[in-house]
Amino acid sequence: MPPSDPDLRLKARGAGANSAGRFERQTRARQHDGWDIPEEERLLRTEVAIERPRSIIARNDSPDIPFDRSVNPYRGCEHGCIYCFARPSHGYLGLSAGLDFETKLVAKPDAPALLAKELSKPGYRMAPLAIGTNTDPYQPIEARHRVMRGLLEVLSEFNHPVGIVTKGAALIERDLDILSDMAARGLVHVGVSVTTLDTDLCRGLEPRAPAPARRLAAIRALAGAGVPVRVMVAPIIPVLTDAEGEAILAAGKEAGARAASWILLRLPFEVAPLFTDWLRRTHPGKADHVMSRLRAMRGGRENDPRFGSRMRGEGPEAQILHLRMKVAARRLGLDTPLPGYDLTRFRVPPRPGDQLSLF
Repeated sequence: MPPSDPDLRLKARGAGANSAGRFERQTRARQHDGWDIPEEERLLRTEVAIERPRSIIARNDSPDIPFDRSVNPYRGCEHGCIYCFARPSHGYLGLSAGLDFETKLVAKPDAPALLAKELSKPGYRMAPLAIGTNTDPYQPIEARHRVMRGLLEVLSEFNHPVGIVTKGAALIERDLDILSDMAARGLVHVGVSVTTLDTDLCRGLEPRAPAPARRLAAIRALAGAGVPVRVMVAPIIPVLTDAEGEAILAAGKEAGARAASWILLRLPFEVAPLFTDWLRRTHPGKADHVMSRLRAMRGGRENDPRFGSRMRGEGPEAQILHLRMKVAARRLGLDTPLPGYDLTRFRVPPRPGDQLSLF
């Protein structure tokens, strides 16, 4: 993998390179011009562009995820998790899954208004909506752009159920007023991802995400506000984090989680070379072991995109890992689903000038 620009200073970034996306016809390579004049070092900073989409609800028919519609308030994610399976989506913008994914972000400020418009259509058929399944809605730029809060305000107004997945802490706590009110109406679930309890390892894997203890504190705050919370051990990384599975579940239970889930590391498209490069830079003595163990759980490959096995893996090692987590979840009382959504409350709120019902 081409090295990053040596004159570029990377502060709290996951990727170390910025290779061209898989759809690009051209690549760029640095060449020394023969001059010995030192270049000025530049700090790589986050840039945020604005997108004005015409629609906001994305549909899917995947058989191994429990929702058929989702909303993504942002493209790219400043958390910079090196393993993020959403990184290749930046290729559709002509950008790299590497540093571009972490630093060239896109916000959708019109998302709340678009969501209200789509939910108000006569043909809309309500079902739980998912947010955070691609990039994190509570990444740092949410503090300024507040797109996620706007979406929650719309969903609350429509009494529309929603499931949220995040590594966020302070920002999701900011929205406890809305979330607790929606929870009282049976309209919200939250999944908080905890990859490791090791602060140093977390800092390398997820450089701009909250520390593990801070995420556990967010679970505690959500649970204390009556919000049903799931602790998500996601992803489980062979050698690096797989031994922590039971401890993470126990910590989540102690913080107030009511359910648990787990996913084996996925490395689609550009993520595989990015993750391998990160391993060799940060854990050179473990890199071959990690990838060997992963291939053993992926049928000899670095990634398996097949429905049914992409989340869990296959083979004896994957089966043992799954059994370990299942037994631990049962022992801790985390093996039951979160309370069901109330699907009877959905209503399109009246707008100024609407004819009100007599009953």
